[in-house]
Amino acid sequence: MTAASGLVIVDKPSGLTSHDVVARIRRLAGTRRVGHAGTLDPMATGVLVVGIEKATRLLGHLALTEKEYLATIRLGQATDTGDAEGTVVSAAPAGELTLAQVRAAAAALTGEIQQVPPAVSAIKVSGRRAYQLAREGQAPSLAPRAVTVHEFTISDPRPAGPAGLLDVTAAVRCSSGTYVRALARDLGESLGVGGHLTMLRRTRVGPYGISQASGLDDLAAGLRVIPLAEAAAAAFPVRPLTGAEADSLSHGASLSPAGAGPGPVAALAPDGTLVALVEEQGGRARPLAVFVP
Repeated sequence: MTAASGLVIVDKPSGLTSHDVVARIRRLAGTRRVGHAGTLDPMATGVLVVGIEKATRLLGHLALTEKEYLATIRLGQATDTGDAEGTVVSAAPAGELTLAQVRAAAAALTGEIQQVPPAVSAIKVSGRRAYQLAREGQAPSLAPRAVTVHEFTISDPRPAGPAGLLDVTAAVRCSSGTYVRALARDLGESLGVGGHLTMLRRTRVGPYGISQASGLDDLAAGLRVIPLAEAAAAAFPVRPLTGAEADSLSHGASLSPAGAGPGPVAALAPDGTLVALVEEQGGRARPLAVFVP
């Protein structure tokens, strides 16, 4: 029996890679056609959007949506990975920092910024992952990228671990491609003490929040799949189609524009079936992905 197409919103536990979670869902769903949108590091927990069957074709578009995180940043130590799984490479006393100072430094990292990704990341350099090169002692020099940090709110400063360390709680709302590890690194650098993440929890990906996410044990008891059309309608604007438009679009034809803004639109047949994702370009609504054969 073919697995139902749709999304599963997983609350990823710490210690598993995103690929580990996909492997678990493959077994539960009984299909290899499973993928995820937006990788979480093994240390991180929280919302991981997993697509099954036809919904895997939504994932590339969902990965581009806004995300929210809760994090603990430790000031006073920098690590080579930007998180607690790395090796400490520098340290400086941070216990005298005030909340106002840390908030001012975070404010300077808010808005449209140029961010250098962590050397230990999945970015490809000459066909190889940056983390592979870093493990071989050839840490690449990565170019800064434009990202948008809509919110970077600091609260709850508290002494941590050895004397001179300061932990703060950070709430981050940001664009796709933003590394919270890099925000922790840059916050520490700007304060002259170094910084890294000791906890990271993703609380939202696009329209999907942590309240909708299920742990792997719960999913093993019963897979909760958001049907394809419902998932697309939650993530993108909707264009209702006539029967004739649905038939035409299912064969890959473009449609007349409907005045939609930029970005994907979920085109739904009269019976509510997701026919395609379309985008208006050059005066036509052109299919990005067709889901009805």
